[in-house]
Amino acid sequence: MSNFLTGFKCLSCYKEYEKDYAAYICDSCGNNIDAVYNYKAIRNVFSIESLKKNPHKNVWRYKPLFPFSDMKYAPPLDISLTPLYRFKKLEKDSGISEVYVKDDTRLPSGSFKDRASSVVMAVAREKGFKEVSAASTGNAGCSWACMGAASDIDVIIYVPKSAPRAKIAQLKVYGAEVKIIDGNYDKAYDLCVKNSRRTGCFNRNTGFNPFTREGKKSVSFEIWEQLGFKVPGSVFVPVGDGNIISGVWKGFRDLKELGFIEKMPMLIAVQSSKSDAVTRTVEKIGDKDINPEDIEIESISATTVADSISVDLPRDGVAAVRSILETGGRVVRVEDSDIINNIKYVAASTGVFAEPAGVASIAGLRELASFGGLQNIRTPAVCLLTGNGLKDVDAVLKEKS
Repeated sequence: MSNFLTGFKCLSCYKEYEKDYAAYICDSCGNNIDAVYNYKAIRNVFSIESLKKNPHKNVWRYKPLFPFSDMKYAPPLDISLTPLYRFKKLEKDSGISEVYVKDDTRLPSGSFKDRASSVVMAVAREKGFKEVSAASTGNAGCSWACMGAASDIDVIIYVPKSAPRAKIAQLKVYGAEVKIIDGNYDKAYDLCVKNSRRTGCFNRNTGFNPFTREGKKSVSFEIWEQLGFKVPGSVFVPVGDGNIISGVWKGFRDLKELGFIEKMPMLIAVQSSKSDAVTRTVEKIGDKDINPEDIEIESISATTVADSISVDLPRDGVAAVRSILETGGRVVRVEDSDIINNIKYVAASTGVFAEPAGVASIAGLRELASFGGLQNIRTPAVCLLTGNGLKDVDAVLKEKS
């Protein structure tokens, strides 16, 4: 069997690479690369009609748009389609006509990151790797360890000591080798890259391994399909490293290339005011036309309680900024207190318990509503809930009454 991957293209300088390119990033400018597919060939085997007839209700129904050849390499876990719920209370409270939440708290390890890890693990297995690694504040590492456990692959995770206890426990239960780093996520990330290069270990790092974006894009396919094969007006995305929003962007770009949609949704990046590098970068660019290779990502010192989006320097920042600018999107900055308050708001209104980063999307929509900023937001609006609340119960228990 084969896949439809044809190569890679740098998201910054546009340098092109063959499909067997072994490096993770552009060897010319050092920025991230993007997978390129033969969409004409994909259209011969993949269509709306084929999806309607497909009995499998998991992400592998989109297999022609993934960068590995044979399903035998996919982790033997059920990466099921996740629910898309109508959020009528938020519609009433915000005044926006149609709002949905995409509940990724129900994936195997409890987070959106299983979308990436399942696809990247399939690529790693197809390439013959027996040991893999990643740096994480918790969710990506837990997801990677989960897929490794199911696939009989050794996993090494570099995690800052500030990561929530529940996530470190989850890593250990899955049998990963956990390296607790005396420092933040960015330090863990750099150490993971250094050691992976030294040992030849396959590195899953977000915004470094291009295949992470290829897994995360499946959320866009699901949203499109669950809305009756229609594109949403806007998608609210929690943003830290920038890889989730770049994955959402890639998914809708795939659908547009295939001719399944005519326009892209607005992508709304939501960040904590204590981890707002992408927001600062977009604000600095403003209305100016800018070439991708001229995008300089702001670096900050992140301290947000939403650990999953706490990042000093977004490693997929250029793609994240492009996804916002090129879809006519927005950036929204929210306070940590608002993020915490929205955990209860979402749970009490929908029955979905999400972690701090997971509800940042809701906090962003409500922040816009609070000052009348929703007039130009297209509907239906979809908010991503990216992680289960049981991964960080301390964030709720510490809340002041």
